[in-house]
Amino acid sequence: MKKLSEQERRDQLRNKIIGLGEKSIRKSYYPELQQRIAELEKTNTELRQEIAVRKKAEKTNVRLEQQLQQAMKMEAIGTLAGGIAHDFNNILTAIIGYTDLARLNVEKHCGSENCPLSLNLDHLLAAGHRARELVKQILTFSRQQKRENVPVQLSAIVREALKLLRSTIPASIEIREKFVSDEGHIMADPTQIHQIVMNLCTNSYHAMRENGGILAVKLYETEMDSADIRVDRLQLRPGTFMVLEISDSGVGMNRMVLERIFDPYFTTKEESGGTGMGLAVVHGIIREHNGHISVYSEPGEGTTFKVFLPQIIASVQTHVVRQLEELPAGTERILLVDDEEFVLNLEKEILEKLGYQVTTFLNPLEALDVYDTHMDEFDLVMTDMTMPKMTGAQLVAEIVARNPQAAVIICTGFSELINERKAKALGASEYVMKPFVLREIATTLRKVLDADA
Repeated sequence: MKKLSEQERRDQLRNKIIGLGEKSIRKSYYPELQQRIAELEKTNTELRQEIAVRKKAEKTNVRLEQQLQQAMKMEAIGTLAGGIAHDFNNILTAIIGYTDLARLNVEKHCGSENCPLSLNLDHLLAAGHRARELVKQILTFSRQQKRENVPVQLSAIVREALKLLRSTIPASIEIREKFVSDEGHIMADPTQIHQIVMNLCTNSYHAMRENGGILAVKLYETEMDSADIRVDRLQLRPGTFMVLEISDSGVGMNRMVLERIFDPYFTTKEESGGTGMGLAVVHGIIREHNGHISVYSEPGEGTTFKVFLPQIIASVQTHVVRQLEELPAGTERILLVDDEEFVLNLEKEILEKLGYQVTTFLNPLEALDVYDTHMDEFDLVMTDMTMPKMTGAQLVAEIVARNPQAAVIICTGFSELINERKAKALGASEYVMKPFVLREIATTLRKVLDADA
């Protein structure tokens, strides 16, 4: 073994002393170092979690902002619907009113149930009634008012919708109908069921508009007893159901789209192609009717919607225009007020057809002046709601203040300021929504006048 030099022994001793010092230092500070490392790791974990939460919150904020924008759009649509409803209902009043009068004249002079003109007027009245109900539905949807269900023949509504669609869908798309059950009835709002058919068929059309295809519409019945697995799966009550099946040979949908298809504001269309509310509204309508909607689709294989609606045993009351002598009539004196001249003239003609003596005014202030001096000459006052200088509500209040026993009918196409409850509170005998039809106003007039007799 080589003998170490003095210098080498000194270096070896120095290294040993340094090693012992480092070991001592590590041993002294190790617990503190480990604690510090743990604190840093905890802080790092909390920071990562906070970043994840912030990112999630940012995504949520973006989604909520988009939903808020859509909600504002829908609110604007509701406000717009209310704003135009008054004017639109005045126009419908003229369309329906003059058609009613023309129909009565045809019945009186034509004397034939199969008169072509009479049949055309029937179709015109049916379209007017559909427009009337559509306005009601828009206002109901925008204000969540209660709908009214009546027994309806589902096949008749589907056929009417398809007839309307045929004129708007290009010839490259073939419509095939198969109604296995043609007489089945459901308890429903006809306009909302019409909307379901139009919306689903329109979506099918959009899926085929580039290359054309087949739009198949089937209607049939199905029975579900308590043991049927569909009862639990579809969340339906046991019974008989009408099934409306609408399928297309279009582009189809993938799983991701199918999972969100009924979500509000979700749409695969371009920005100008839709709001994403159509199928959400359809889903809501069907659930309100105690039904169910299911969808099956594969990319490139088309799409099939099935709508299940509870069937009832009932007969549908069809709209029949009765002859003039069958309408409730009278000879009383009526003060009529409306600022729309063409509506005023129509209403005057309708009331005179019913036998009443009518005095008209475009200006409610002038009408009130005449009423002050000739109060005993009028058996009833009939006024519009939205008028310049004085609203119908103000006019009713003034008339009732002068004559608490006055018979007053207030009419409106639409107004945020008045409804039936408020009208009755003001002292009005009846509240009538425009556009009214001949039989409705004839019945209302007799109801009010006979009550005051």
